[in-house]
Amino acid sequence: MTAAVPQLVVHRDKELMAQAAAARLITRIVDAQAARGTASVVLTGGRNGNALMAAIAASPARDAVDWSRLDLWWGDERFVPSADPERNAVQATDELLGRVPLDPARVHFMPASDGVDGADVEAAAERYAEELAKAARPQDRFGVPAFDVLLLGVGPDTHVASLFPEHPGVRESARTVVGVRGAPKPPPTRISLTLPAIRAAREVWLLAAGEDKADAVALALSGPGELLAPASGAYGTARTLWLLDRAAAAKLPPQLYPPASA
Repeated sequence: MTAAVPQLVVHRDKELMAQAAAARLITRIVDAQAARGTASVVLTGGRNGNALMAAIAASPARDAVDWSRLDLWWGDERFVPSADPERNAVQATDELLGRVPLDPARVHFMPASDGVDGADVEAAAERYAEELAKAARPQDRFGVPAFDVLLLGVGPDTHVASLFPEHPGVRESARTVVGVRGAPKPPPTRISLTLPAIRAAREVWLLAAGEDKADAVALALSGPGELLAPASGAYGTARTLWLLDRAAAAKLPPQLYPPASA
């Protein structure tokens, strides 16, 4: 599969980045719904993902979305009890999902450690893979839906979803979802989409803000390979978009990106 050449947009600060990303995502959802009747988005957690959710919730334009015709998935999840505030799903619900009229059947939460599979993270990952496969059409790549937008936060170590440098999950080429044990940041047990599943998305948007992300952004965009920098292996079939603030872009060569939008 050919990688979409990364496009970079650099904003003045993290607040403006979140607001601009929210406007961009709302527009993309509305366009997809106008074209096909529905849209699908893969959410990310972390500070940038949560800031984006909060910015959508605060935007008057959010009412342009038909929330009942939006499918929501997750790129990864902390494998903890369902009500644990550390879960990406709980944080997203607090920031946005609890404030918009979603169809519950279209909100595809990753399993929790108190779910039907109990503490068996591998079985939970397989359960989510089966849910993705049921939603995929025959023409979709790799047995997952062709997501309109798949959001990823970029970690200071270049991890995306719960795919960490040189960990087994980043090497996975056959499965769409894996259980992750021994993650280098807490909690150690997680569920994650794999890079092949990520690459099935039409558009992949990578979010990074803050000076603590500058080294990771510079490394990932230097082409080191996905084992060393998983973010470098995340790309869409039609578009790969890096949404940054100036602090996160500070160590990139200026010729790589256009002037900040504001």
